[in-house]
Amino acid sequence: MIETIDNNDIKTLKLLRESGFVSKSVKQELRENLIHRMKKDESLFQDIHGYEETVIPDIQRAVLARHNMIFLGLRGQAKTRMARSLTDLFDEWMPIIEGSEINDDPFNPLSSYGKEIVAKYGDDTPITWVHRSKRYIEKLATPDVTVADLIGDLDPIKAANLKLNYSDERVIHYGLIPRSNRSLFVINELPDLQPRIQVALFNMLQEGDIQIRGFQLRLPLDVAFVFTANPEDYTNRGTIITPLKDRIQSQILTHYPNSIEISQKITSQEAKISEDQAEAVVVPELIKELLELVAMEARESEWIDQKSGVSARLTITAFEHLVACVERRNLIVDSKKGSARIGDLASIIPAITGKVELVYEGEQEGSQYVAVNLIGKAIRKKFPQIFPDPETIKTKKLEDPFAQVLEWFTVNELEIHQDGNAQNYAQALHEVSGLRKLVNQYAPGLNANEELLMMEFVLHGLGEFSLINKSIMERSIGFSDLFKNLF
Repeated sequence: MIETIDNNDIKTLKLLRESGFVSKSVKQELRENLIHRMKKDESLFQDIHGYEETVIPDIQRAVLARHNMIFLGLRGQAKTRMARSLTDLFDEWMPIIEGSEINDDPFNPLSSYGKEIVAKYGDDTPITWVHRSKRYIEKLATPDVTVADLIGDLDPIKAANLKLNYSDERVIHYGLIPRSNRSLFVINELPDLQPRIQVALFNMLQEGDIQIRGFQLRLPLDVAFVFTANPEDYTNRGTIITPLKDRIQSQILTHYPNSIEISQKITSQEAKISEDQAEAVVVPELIKELLELVAMEARESEWIDQKSGVSARLTITAFEHLVACVERRNLIVDSKKGSARIGDLASIIPAITGKVELVYEGEQEGSQYVAVNLIGKAIRKKFPQIFPDPETIKTKKLEDPFAQVLEWFTVNELEIHQDGNAQNYAQALHEVSGLRKLVNQYAPGLNANEELLMMEFVLHGLGEFSLINKSIMERSIGFSDLFKNLF
């Protein structure tokens, strides 16, 4: 392993040879280090969750098979994150000929520059070391990407300055792929690359060489390729031409989290919450779960384009919105610490509307309405997991445990202000007859703040099951008898 070599003292080709260093191809290096990790039972991706039994085994097989690969999946499924993490499988340091543009291997230089330096200096050829973090090159595929960007082009200015003929290799300005020699090269959103540009990758993927404007140059580069694509792109924006797909040996399908627990872990890891926010804001587990349920409902909603997907960034951004909402209330009521409430879920609407693509029916309803509806569905889904299901009570004509609460609303109304302090919040909820008793019966053992949150949750749940009327206003949420507004 390269980590065992003290590269601070190895500055020449002779010293490199004496150190016992052996050159390896990029894919062989990835393979050997993966094997080393797997034998030690070390995780391939430390910060990727939910792929342990699905995607990661596919990646391991692709690396062991020395394959180029493509990650195919909807937005927000960690495709780029995984590609960048593959550099952890490189040796920590890689030796190159000092001054080489394409990371020439000191033992086997490819460029004319590298060959000239070795021929001129021999064992005294100067060596420099490249850290594995520098061996990752990424390009976002856009329609304006050219062959010159990826492969290279002849540089007339260089030819004039050096007084060289265009037939001289030294007049070439190398593109991103040659500069990725002995490294990992990633193209994101591959279908956005024009077909004629995709054709330029054929030789690179199959034979490992390049051609520049008909220049007769064989440059057997050593590059590991990773591509990413969204299935929607195949029809809406572009396509991956068949011969190119045929040359990408492994297609790896990604997916969204399969459980709320995994979703919560991702949200908690990725949300950018400062230390002072974390100290001043408490987000109960119930709220965290409802946030994830909103995303899961969105991924099944008939109003949302499922081909576009619902990114994990929705819940991450929503969580940040929610924390900011509580922090804002703390500032308004001059409180050092506050807890999130069910009503605060209204603050995540901007995070939802900016993260989903609506179908025609959704556009007709409006993004704001769709967002509110998703929050309501999340509450409706969670409610029967804690309290009796109102639908079951109705269909089976069982004794109604919510009767006392519903009776109170026949003659009373309740309004909870978003910016109200903790005292006013508690006072409003305790006014509802039978509400606290109901919570203690079905969710016993809660502390004071959790009890208040569950009391509010009951009201929202009854509203979503159309047992009471729920009205979302600009700065408050009102609850009243279901039939009062009808008459």
